[in-house]
Amino acid sequence: MSRSPRAARAARVMGTLAASAALAVGAAHTALACSIGDFSAAAVCDADGNGVVQVTDKDGSGTPATVFLYLQLNQPINNERLVDTQKIEHPTAQGVTVDLDPQVWHAGVTFRVHVKAGDQVDEDIQPLVVVQDETCASVGPSASGTPSGTPSDRPSTSSSPASSPSSSASAGAQPTSTQGGGAPSPAGGGTVLAETGASGRTPVAVGVGAALVLAGGGIVLGLRRRTAQRSH
Repeated sequence: MSRSPRAARAARVMGTLAASAALAVGAAHTALACSIGDFSAAAVCDADGNGVVQVTDKDGSGTPATVFLYLQLNQPINNERLVDTQKIEHPTAQGVTVDLDPQVWHAGVTFRVHVKAGDQVDEDIQPLVVVQDETCASVGPSASGTPSGTPSDRPSTSSSPASSPSSSASAGAQPTSTQGGGAPSPAGGGTVLAETGASGRTPVAVGVGAALVLAGGGIVLGLRRRTAQRSH
């Protein structure tokens, strides 16, 4: 018994709708499936100005993922080291981010980020993460703007003060040496008296002696004149 053209047409329409629905379901499943393309990584600064490797997961399927951060080393053997691990429990299509601690941060340092999400993803995020010169300017050399060793415009306060007059006078006044009885030597140095052993009072004694001699001579002359006058 043959089917009517109307029934055949209805059957074809239903088959077409079923195929379209199957394709839509398959496309939706593919769109929600987790893939490495849902992940991205970048070297950024956190709110405190510290350098971190930030990983963003935009997996619409909500598959939990574990992120591993490896520091690349310049060594022929064991040329990388695991420095941090973070879990993303509830990713969304809008994106969920986690910050991984790099432990080492300077221009040129390189990191590899590996992602494992269920049995769907077990791959590295490409490309590798490289810290740039301008990333996190607060990390590294001082940004004070004054290079080390630059002379200051202000005069130094550490210079030694000028010598005071009292210190200069005390430095210029030297103690005079004493000779014999302890009297100070003449201003001229008194080197001759010092060498002969004479005292500084010798000139005074000589003058007194000469005066006494003159006085004695005068007395003798006076007595002789009186004697001569009496004899006459």
